[in-house]
Amino acid sequence: MRIVITAGGTGGHIYPAIAIIEKIKKLEPKSEILYIGTTDRMEKDIVPKLGISYVGIEMKGMNRKNLIKNISVYLTFRKAIQKAKETISSFQPDIVVGVGGYISAPVIIAAHKLKCKTLIHEQNSTPGVSNRYIAKYVDCVCVSLPDTISKFGKAKTVYTGNPRSEQILDAKPIQKSQLGLDESRKLVVVCMGSLGSATMTEKLRELIPAFKNKPYQVVVVTGKTYYDQYKDVSVPKNVVMVPYLDNLIELLKRTDLFVGRAGASTIAELTAIGLPSVLVPSPYVTENHQMKNAQELEKIKATQIIEEKDFSKDTLIPAIDRILSDTGLYRSMKLSTKSLGVVDSATKVYQEIKKVIGE
Repeated sequence: MRIVITAGGTGGHIYPAIAIIEKIKKLEPKSEILYIGTTDRMEKDIVPKLGISYVGIEMKGMNRKNLIKNISVYLTFRKAIQKAKETISSFQPDIVVGVGGYISAPVIIAAHKLKCKTLIHEQNSTPGVSNRYIAKYVDCVCVSLPDTISKFGKAKTVYTGNPRSEQILDAKPIQKSQLGLDESRKLVVVCMGSLGSATMTEKLRELIPAFKNKPYQVVVVTGKTYYDQYKDVSVPKNVVMVPYLDNLIELLKRTDLFVGRAGASTIAELTAIGLPSVLVPSPYVTENHQMKNAQELEKIKATQIIEEKDFSKDTLIPAIDRILSDTGLYRSMKLSTKSLGVVDSATKVYQEIKKVIGE
């Protein structure tokens, strides 16, 4: 099987794409895979390191604040379609799979123009701009949440879950000692997205010293961009700060409570392993979809939501203390979170790919 996979921008798109690739390689080792991403986003560094063939195409996202700037976006978009057509024609895939991010739009459109089989995967409860636009061109739409089927229509939409969930199930837990942590103490991981957050950096700078003398340990993932902004923060002995973790899912399997954003991949990871959480949805995403993601868990009392505007040491610390100290509450949150998990989502996406190809 020859496959082109495209996804980009953030870990929420990239890691599910990688999970699909890993599943295909496991089930069909002789498959040839080409990843098309951008020339300037994080996938250009992550994907080639995994030994996956990579082609970068220049692409920009729409500017919602300055419509005049979208003239250059449109011109870049047209060039991206042409570059994608050349790349796809040369590779001759059996199918082109889009997993989100604005790079997926020109690639899927190019595939459609070339009459290639196509499939897209939507991670969020509210479809992204690119996937909404290209859905009419594809043969199959896979979604992470059942309610999202109505956003695309039932005719060609399939509920598969998020492929990242199967990836975390297969991951081998790391030893806490690898990060200088005590194996016997409870662990809280704080991560505000794969890229970090400017607004949350200011709040976390104030929060970190407040963990002093707590009975649990804390790992704070700052994001590479913001790591230097923590240099003057007083870091307690029970807190470890890192800019980024390639093996975050391996650490999550040793984690007792997660604090962070409510991106689709994060939700998939938490529900796959039944990890209780305090979620802080990003208010800067399209149609507030992270809040809707988090509310799926809140409805069954699997998480506590703290809005970014309310996030502080005075709201977070009591929430952590309450969840970790109340055995009954913790067990209930764990079971509720686990109840939403899809444990074979990458396999289901693979099966849909085979159906579209006609095998």
